[in-house]
Amino acid sequence: MDTDRQLHEQDATGWQRGLCDDITHTFRAPIVNWIFRTVTANEPAFTRYLWGQVKPVFETRAFAEFSVAYRDAVLAATDDDARLPRYRPTDVSLDPAAYRELRGQLATYDVVAPRLAALFEVADRGLHGDLDPDPGADYAATAPFPDGLDRDRGLAPTLVDDTPSELDGTVGAIRAFHGFDDGLPSIYRTLAQWPSYLERAWNDLEPRFESATFEEACEAVAELTDEFVGSLSHAPRLAPADLAGRFDEGTISDVRDLFRTFNTGPVETVLPALPVWAATVDADGRRTLG
Repeated sequence: MDTDRQLHEQDATGWQRGLCDDITHTFRAPIVNWIFRTVTANEPAFTRYLWGQVKPVFETRAFAEFSVAYRDAVLAATDDDARLPRYRPTDVSLDPAAYRELRGQLATYDVVAPRLAALFEVADRGLHGDLDPDPGADYAATAPFPDGLDRDRGLAPTLVDDTPSELDGTVGAIRAFHGFDDGLPSIYRTLAQWPSYLERAWNDLEPRFESATFEEACEAVAELTDEFVGSLSHAPRLAPADLAGRFDEGTISDVRDLFRTFNTGPVETVLPALPVWAATVDADGRRTLG
């Protein structure tokens, strides 16, 4: 699979445009994440099938409960005992318009964090034939996702291709922490648009990210994700036996390897960090359903 190939939303037409719109509507965030853009560009028929299988995962109250619990687990560890820094525009040398854009884009990443965690786990397990949930018996297992939760609170992220040279030290530290040899995940290519914020916030947050409490938060959300996926009421049909005859072995192998890559390694710290970044500008979402 050519991971440099992507189908961007602006270039999508026909059913592919409809797919993009359905993803943003279901995820409640104005973004079609890299994983969807890449798989659609390389294996469009598989992406259409995959989305049909995983979409119901995100439409229940059980997922809503998981999504707020995910955020709470991270912030309970990193924010409750020693409060995270909260920056006003003047603290990070931003004008009001730039600060508003920063808050909106961070809200979007806060929304997608638990959705990507669930997607990667479901797809990775499913494609390896290791998805055999024991459906939950409570009301939330089959009840609908609450209408207002996370709806319309983010802005479409924009990303830089090249980070400013003034951020070289910060970028190097970010790569070292998350385990990237080169390149940067989307969140940091977004934050690099506001160097004064990223440099200040990283200097303040790096000790927390390196702490035992953040490690505990990552372990906590991994357990939450495992429990949620293990109790799905809808079991996506993604096992090799389900795909045989529908897709060729090369396609199945390529997609299986891609999701395994995304469900291990740096993602284990990148996704839990997203609510932390959002909290620094009060853009984090609800931590209970209320």
